[in-house]
Amino acid sequence: MFRRSRTSLHRSAVASGTATLLLALSACGGSAAAGNGGTITVTVGYQSKTINTVTAGTLLRSLGYFEEQLNALGDGHDYKVVWQDYATGAPITAQMTAGKIDIGSMGDFPLLINAARGKQLGRPTHLVSVTGYNLRGGLNTIVTAPDSKLTSLKDLKGKKVSTSVGSAADGTLVRALKRAGIDADKGIEKLNQQPAVGASALSAGSADALSQFVAWPGLLAYQGKAKALYDGAELDLPTFHGVTARQDFAKKRPSVLEAFLKAQAQATDYLNAHPVAAAEKVAKATGLPAEVVYLYNGAHGISTFDPALKPQLVSALKEDVSILKAAKLTGDVDVDAFVDDQHVKKALGATYAQKLSAAPPAAASEVWSEGTKRTQTFTSPTELLAYLSAHHDGVRAAYVPDATTGTLWFADKAVWVADGQHLLPFVAPSTARAYVDVHSGARIVTYSEALEAAS
Repeated sequence: MFRRSRTSLHRSAVASGTATLLLALSACGGSAAAGNGGTITVTVGYQSKTINTVTAGTLLRSLGYFEEQLNALGDGHDYKVVWQDYATGAPITAQMTAGKIDIGSMGDFPLLINAARGKQLGRPTHLVSVTGYNLRGGLNTIVTAPDSKLTSLKDLKGKKVSTSVGSAADGTLVRALKRAGIDADKGIEKLNQQPAVGASALSAGSADALSQFVAWPGLLAYQGKAKALYDGAELDLPTFHGVTARQDFAKKRPSVLEAFLKAQAQATDYLNAHPVAAAEKVAKATGLPAEVVYLYNGAHGISTFDPALKPQLVSALKEDVSILKAAKLTGDVDVDAFVDDQHVKKALGATYAQKLSAAPPAAASEVWSEGTKRTQTFTSPTELLAYLSAHHDGVRAAYVPDATTGTLWFADKAVWVADGQHLLPFVAPSTARAYVDVHSGARIVTYSEALEAAS
C-alpha cells in the first residue's frame, strides 16, 4: 500500500522539514552508480502506483527492457539494476541528492523541487525525458465523498481539503481555487497529507474534499468512495510526469542513461501497441484494478505517453515555478538549465523529431468486455450507451470523454446531459451545469435515464 504520513503543517514548516530530511539523507553519502568488483549497480527510483510513470517504472520493470539494454552494451561490465518504489517524488529526490538513486521519475511540481534541492545541496539533476502527460491538466482531480452536498469549487470555502503540498495536485487546487475567487491559504483549511491518508480522511469525514494525482481520483470513484467535483482539465494547462537523472551519473555513465531511455521508449511502444495487456501488467504489479489503470493509460486514456520533451510541457514547467515559490517550497528554478534533452535525442535517434510534434490521440468512448484483449471503440457516447443497454453482462468497464474537456471517465460515474438526441457525459457537475446553462432544452439526467434514452 501507499506510504502513510500524518503531517498537516503550515507551508513553511513543510519546507523546513523537507530540507532537514534531505540534508540528513545527504549525510549518508555513497553512490548508487558504484558497484562491488566488476559489477555496476544502477538504482532507479519510481512510484509504482503513480501510473503516469509506468514506462519508466512499473511497466518497464515488468518487461525487463532496461536490463536487456544494459546487457546489449557490450562494454565488458556486468550491471545490476535496483528498483526502489516510493509513494511520492519527495523521497526519490532525497535519495538522489544523497547520491543513492541515479534515475528517478516524478510529477512536474516534484521535478521542480528536485531541481531546486539538487542545486542547493550540490547534487544537480536534470529532466531527461517525459513519461505521461495531459495537455489540459486532466491528470489531477478534486473529489468529494459520494454523499457530499458540495457541487462546485465555491462550495469549498471554509472547508477542509486534503492534498499533498508541493505536488501537481496541490498546484491544481491552488489554481482552481484562485479562478473561483478563493484564497488557497485563507479560504480553506488545507490538510497536507499523503494520498492514502487523504483518501482515508475523506472516507472518515475529516476532510471535505481531496485533490490528488493519478490514479487516486479514478480509483476512489471506481470503488464508489468518491465522486468528482472538479476536472483538472478545466484549467487547460499541461501537466506531466518525467524522468530526472543526477548530473554526475549522466556524465560518468552516459551510455547507461541512454540505455534506460531506449528501454523507456520500448516500454512506451509496448503500452501504445498493447494497452489492455499493459494495464493488466501494471495492475498485477501494483494491486490496482486494471480498469482504473486503463482509465489513465489506455488507448484513449487521460494520459498520453511519449518520452519527448515537448515545448508545451517545458513552458508549463516554467509557469509552475511561481506556485512553488508562493508556497515557500522553492526559490527561483532555472528550468532551461534543468531540462537536458541530449540523451533522449541520442537514444531515440531519427524518431525524436516525430515524437516531438506528435499529438495525443483523439478522445473516444470505449467498452472493455470480459475476456477480451482489446476494447471496443464507439463514435459517440450515445452509441456506447446503446451498446451497454443491449449488453447488461460481460462488461468490465465503459469509458466516455468529457464533452467539454475530453477527460476520460467511467460511464457510470459521469454526469450525463440530454440535449435533444444527444447524450453528453461530463466528469464534474459544474461543467455539466455550465453546458446546460447555455444550451436551451438541455437537462441533467441520471445514468439510468441516459441508458434508457439510448436503448
